[in-house]
Amino acid sequence: MALDEETIRSLPKVLLHDHLDGGLRPATVAELAEQTGYAGLPTTDPVALATWFREAGNSGSLERYLEPFQHTVGVMQTPDALARVASECAQDLAADGVVYAEVRFAPELHTERGMTRPEVVDAVLAGFRDGERASGERIRVGTLLTAMRTSAQGRQIADLVVEYRDRGVVGFDIAGREAGYPPTRHLDAFEFLRRENAHFTIHAGEAFGLPSIWEAIQWCGADRLGHGVRIVDDIERHDDGSVTLGPLAAYVRDRRIPLELCPTSNVMTGAAASIAEHPIGLLSDLRFRVTLNTDNRLVSDTSMTREMTQVCEAFGWGVNDLRWLTVNAMKSAFIPFDERLAIIDGVIKPAYAAQAA
Repeated sequence: MALDEETIRSLPKVLLHDHLDGGLRPATVAELAEQTGYAGLPTTDPVALATWFREAGNSGSLERYLEPFQHTVGVMQTPDALARVASECAQDLAADGVVYAEVRFAPELHTERGMTRPEVVDAVLAGFRDGERASGERIRVGTLLTAMRTSAQGRQIADLVVEYRDRGVVGFDIAGREAGYPPTRHLDAFEFLRRENAHFTIHAGEAFGLPSIWEAIQWCGADRLGHGVRIVDDIERHDDGSVTLGPLAAYVRDRRIPLELCPTSNVMTGAAASIAEHPIGLLSDLRFRVTLNTDNRLVSDTSMTREMTQVCEAFGWGVNDLRWLTVNAMKSAFIPFDERLAIIDGVIKPAYAAQAA
């Protein structure tokens, strides 16, 4: 059964890969720039600013896609600004039907005006709680703390993950340029997290290929793959329509390692030619642990509703396919099993069953 956009918006969604500094409201960017004295914006008109972010992100390369973040990070340098952005993030996701989200940010990027890393985390967590309350508790937000691949702060950020894991932080991540900055540069952080029984995901297989994925899994022990879209490079398609999985692809599928796929973002960075040609179709057919995500809602001008609408149109998917993606994501979340199960059985399955009826 074909699904229209409003029906999709009403369905419960789970989001595992979303960057706090990539999802601000354009008007908020402009207002915070004025309040904080940030003078670097290309324009202060919210409509023109939204267009600028979208066009700057739609560059065909990951390096250029990341350039607009200097402006969002630039206005997120005070506790009040961080709390506001986090609160609006939770409210915007709830309005889009997201019932559980894991939103990530890099504490080290928000210390330019003297905040300590713990102060940054405190402000963001307070903002998420405020946004949950303002949304009538229709959403739960877990926080991932990110270390930048290009810095040497991985272990310090990992320490924060363990320190705050009973206060809303559910896991760790590394992000930034893949080429030249392999995940093993932060191996001490990953080893510490494993000793502390903490969860982590790793950006891998987005702009770089199979070696990045292999290191993230086999050297670092990643629970999930951030993007992981280049795993298709280890899948051979034959003229008769059959496929052969290479050893790494087979391992990822057999171990049910979740793939945090972000179709719109991947098209904008050149990792996929179009939504219709995005590997999410093949990977879903092969029953990898596929999840659907937004990555950066402002820069990619997207939402979970838009991502779901696009893949439904591209692949002819219906309510059962969206249910499968949503349950996949909830199964892969970094909160305790019983809490995941409560959302699956109490929220996700009933809503999708009602829609399918």
